[in-house]
Amino acid sequence: MFEYHGWINVLETAEAEDDDIRVVEARLREIADGIQRRIDDLASPYLLDLRWMNGSLFLHLGGQPNHPAPSLLDLFREVGERAPGSYGLLHVRDDEDGAHGNDVRVLRMVRGRVTEHTEALLSPCVPVLEDPFAG
Repeated sequence: MFEYHGWINVLETAEAEDDDIRVVEARLREIADGIQRRIDDLASPYLLDLRWMNGSLFLHLGGQPNHPAPSLLDLFREVGERAPGSYGLLHVRDDEDGAHGNDVRVLRMVRGRVTEHTEALLSPCVPVLEDPFAG
């Protein structure tokens, strides 16, 4: 089982913007178009929602396929490459991961760069989230 839940605030840059707001929005719309094309290419049956909220662009993703979905992890990283001011979190549980099969992992995006950590609030999965197998 592979479970993932996350979000990204998509930002072109982490710098304060002095440019005309229309120019900034136009650049971000170009980034949004590229991300949306990538989402459409994935054709995932799970949650991949790119939307504008109060003038800001957000990507929400979640699902639970039977096996790991490297393309979704690639998408998370790709957003940071396309929009290096972006930040967000992606929580992943992959019981097929030999090194971290009993952990919830969190991919942390800050200024477009992704690092991976163990989520201390939800790990180890057994016994924090589930009881040990009794039989």
